[in-house]
Amino acid sequence: MSAKKNHMSKKAYNPSEIEDKWYQYWMDNQIFKSVPDEREPYTIVIPPPNVTGILHMGHILNNTIQDILIRRARMLGKNACWVPGTDHAAIATESKVVNKLREEGLTKSEIGREEFLKHCFEWKDKYGGIIIDQLKKMGASCDWDRERFTMEPSLNDAVTEIFNIWYEKGYIFRDWKIVNWDPKAQTTLSNEEVIRKDVQSNLYYVKYPIVGSDEYVTIATTRPETIMGDTAICVHPDDERYKHLHGKKVIVPMVNREVPIICDDYIDMEFGTGMLKVTPAHDANDYEIGQRHQLETIDVFNSDGTISEAGQVFVGEDRFVVRKKVAQFLEEQGALLKTEQMTNNVGYSERNADTVVEPRLSLQWFVRMDEIVKPALAHVMADDIRILPPKFKNVYKHWLENIRDWPISRQLWWGHQIPVWYYGEEYVVAKNEEEALSKARQKFNKPDLRIDDLKQEEDVLDTWFSSMLWPISVFDGFGKDKTEFNYYYPTNVLVTGWDIIFFWVARMVFAGYEFTPAFNLADGSSRPLEKQKPFEDVYFTGMVRDSQRRKMSKSLGNSPDPLQLIEDYGADGVRFGMMSVSAAGNDLLFDEKLCDQGKKFANKIWNAYSLVEIWASNAEEKANDNASTFAWFESKLAQTIVEVNASLDSYRISEALLSIYTFIWQDFFSTYLEYVKPNYGENQDLNTLNKTLEYFETVLQLLHPFMPFVTEEIWQGMEKRAVGASINLTSWPEAGSLDKSTLEKGEYSKEIISAIRDIRKSAQVKNSEQLKAYVLADNASIYKDFSSKIIKLGGLESLEEVNDKVNDAQSFIVKGQQFFIELNQAIDVEAKREELEEELKYTKGFLVSVQKKLSNERFVNNAPEKVVALEKQKQADAEAKIKLLEESLAKL
Repeated sequence: MSAKKNHMSKKAYNPSEIEDKWYQYWMDNQIFKSVPDEREPYTIVIPPPNVTGILHMGHILNNTIQDILIRRARMLGKNACWVPGTDHAAIATESKVVNKLREEGLTKSEIGREEFLKHCFEWKDKYGGIIIDQLKKMGASCDWDRERFTMEPSLNDAVTEIFNIWYEKGYIFRDWKIVNWDPKAQTTLSNEEVIRKDVQSNLYYVKYPIVGSDEYVTIATTRPETIMGDTAICVHPDDERYKHLHGKKVIVPMVNREVPIICDDYIDMEFGTGMLKVTPAHDANDYEIGQRHQLETIDVFNSDGTISEAGQVFVGEDRFVVRKKVAQFLEEQGALLKTEQMTNNVGYSERNADTVVEPRLSLQWFVRMDEIVKPALAHVMADDIRILPPKFKNVYKHWLENIRDWPISRQLWWGHQIPVWYYGEEYVVAKNEEEALSKARQKFNKPDLRIDDLKQEEDVLDTWFSSMLWPISVFDGFGKDKTEFNYYYPTNVLVTGWDIIFFWVARMVFAGYEFTPAFNLADGSSRPLEKQKPFEDVYFTGMVRDSQRRKMSKSLGNSPDPLQLIEDYGADGVRFGMMSVSAAGNDLLFDEKLCDQGKKFANKIWNAYSLVEIWASNAEEKANDNASTFAWFESKLAQTIVEVNASLDSYRISEALLSIYTFIWQDFFSTYLEYVKPNYGENQDLNTLNKTLEYFETVLQLLHPFMPFVTEEIWQGMEKRAVGASINLTSWPEAGSLDKSTLEKGEYSKEIISAIRDIRKSAQVKNSEQLKAYVLADNASIYKDFSSKIIKLGGLESLEEVNDKVNDAQSFIVKGQQFFIELNQAIDVEAKREELEEELKYTKGFLVSVQKKLSNERFVNNAPEKVVALEKQKQADAEAKIKLLEESLAKL
């Protein structure tokens, strides 16, 4: 290997000049392409971002992790396949298109479903590629030929098929239930799409007159705007306060409706007055009470959150305006006894953050969940699928053990239209119109029925209904040809945020165990359990927060534009900044300074290679004294590769980057390159140059998954490469032999040089002035292999062995070995005494802390042997240093 001359003519690394160039090169040469072959597959499916979304910091974190894993897998010789794609995002996309039409003076009802969907697809075509281009900008090495969209025909067919399967199995049903209603989007939400918040509310104490009496009962409610829908008052059957009221009736204020006082165990006798107004249409628990007691259900709200005709008063006005008006009216009528402040847990729409979700009785489609989730729970708890960090297993378990029926219908047009066709009030479930017509003719015994006689369900399915099939459908698992599915499935790892553990992760798990057992393997045999799960591992990232631990948001002005960060610091710099503080599952405290650190690191690598290029320009055949340095560095490299592999295999990705960064900066740049640098005015020898280039290439390979652009640029410049060659297609470095003795001696040499430099700095010795150094002859072997490097980098005239301590010299200890430095200058005794006393005080304190740790039996018995040995070595070194400092003070 030989470095190209003058490859890097510019002094500073400029990422903007090379990143687009290399990404286009990777695309042109299909570096990321994957097709089934004899290699072991390594598969990741991207969590599909919203088709009309734009890149945010969470995307940067999530996709950088995926890219690191997939690039390393490629270098490990695996058939790495990272499948990209986008989600149709029903509510978000429809909202954008509705707003666009409104600006044009149109509504979706005016233009009709077919025309509205054309507008949606036009919007998707116009904006859908933005986030994909942004992912490319950050270096995502997806196989872009495999890009999928959740509403493309084959994925739509898959959704239709599993709806039919679940309906036939009795899992899908239609019923009246209280659902979470978003009055702004005017659609149902699942429980997971409701964000609970504690807010300050008023608790209103309202008088309800008892029929045939001058007395009244007092009801406490936070929702006086629903009083018009009350159809009973409920008390606990054992509440002694109200037993005399059993069987009586009260009059509902404002609407003067007589309703019964009923008894039910549901009532909390301690809350409010111990009485509950029952409003079956607007509370899930009230609805259940109403069903048990056969109460009338009165819906007082329209779909947009205004008061309906059934409410009788304040018709057409907004629910929150009416809340105030009702309170005022009751007060004027003498029916409001008092008002108290309380903290109330209120549900908000996940899609429309400022919209309070309304419990609403609605006829919807549901999935019965109790049987479906059992395998998904059992296999995760048995670690057939690993959850990382493991703390999220309990979160997953709690949700699946308390799961409710899943409302899957959404009152939207953009999405997967529910495959149900109505004939009057009756219906059939089918895969297409032709099948629907055939089934309807047979079911209704009407052979002359035409398709125009049937009407398809207008609602669409919950977006997560299609997303749960993602690991199966992107490989056409529901299609006839299952070649790709059998090769790539199950995927290796899912990387996603913990906040969608319920929305998406759990649903993909139960979908895998529910549907894939029917898909035989390539040889026709049944699919075993281990090939039914959608992924081997789930890696949960944390939430990106600012340095003050605040959630990033536009309103706070603390959410940077990722593309601007890339422009300012380069994609490598941004990737480095994100990954340097991204422990699995923990929130990431982002600071732009981290990106700047990444940019400077890339520039440091660039400059280091520029130095090697200078060596290459005039290297000559001659001897060197670098054998010990080579041996030390190769052991250090082996040690680092082992550490990095262990970290990456256990998804400790931030730790892996830190190991690489520390190794490159401290061991390669600050130590190795300094040790082998030729003396001023001399040329480098060819052997050292070739060794250095070999090491440099390995260093670049280790760093490549984290910082792909700068590593590709330098690697391509190291020698003439074949067309289509890429550092990402080279082999991942293997750890060579590790000689602990050589490694230790090299580390000691660094400590010795550092100690000499500290003495020089403290004594303000000029760099040009060479000093004499001495070492006590006993056990002097720790420094010998590196004596020439110690002399060169310590600025020494000589380093000699002596049998006795050297008087009038500065001294220090490394590994129990005492060194002396002659300064050849007068010493300020008082200043030196003060310095030594301060150092002695610190060292004694340090020794106490070590001894305290070693006196802890739990630590000594449970810590790894290597860790305990290290603490004992610290104790010995501290004791020796204290002795030396005390002797030095005595001499003064």
